Amino acid sequence: MSKDKARFSNTVNIKNKKARFNFELIENFETGIVLKGSEIKSIREGKASLQEAYCHVNKGEIFIKGMNISPYTESTYDNHDPIRERKLLLRKKQIEKIKEKMEQKGLTLIPVRLYITSRGFAKLDIALAKGKKVHDKRDSIKQKDQNRELQRLKL
Repeated sequence: MSKDKARFSNTVNIKNKKARFNFELIENFETGIVLKGSEIKSIREGKASLQEAYCHVNKGEIFIKGMNISPYTESTYDNHDPIRERKLLLRKKQIEKIKEKMEQKGLTLIPVRLYITSRGFAKLDIALAKGKKVHDKRDSIKQKDQNRELQRLKL
């Protein structure tokens, strides 16, 4: 086994933890991402963040903006820009469906999870979401606390 195989992992599962707290997720989509070589190596090391990322539709294509993929440490001088805009890969019908729902209902398209498949491809789960109001967030916190208490009582 080479050094690279030992360092890289296929169990990468990077989540946007604030997504479920700030938004009500309505519909999920699994997408591929157009990446450079140094970007996929950084993702396999787990050096990516979805915290400030969002997606938008532009000329019939979907792009993700604000996703931070740290530069690969062992790359040459031609390393990638950490916060560059990346194209997402979806079918044309799915893109049209997303665009239509975003225009009609005022929904937002947010990234939820970034992971590596068993075949070694990076995939991104995105969701059509509606922003939660303050009282909805309070209800979410209350529900989490109640579930935590139930778990403690069961133990």
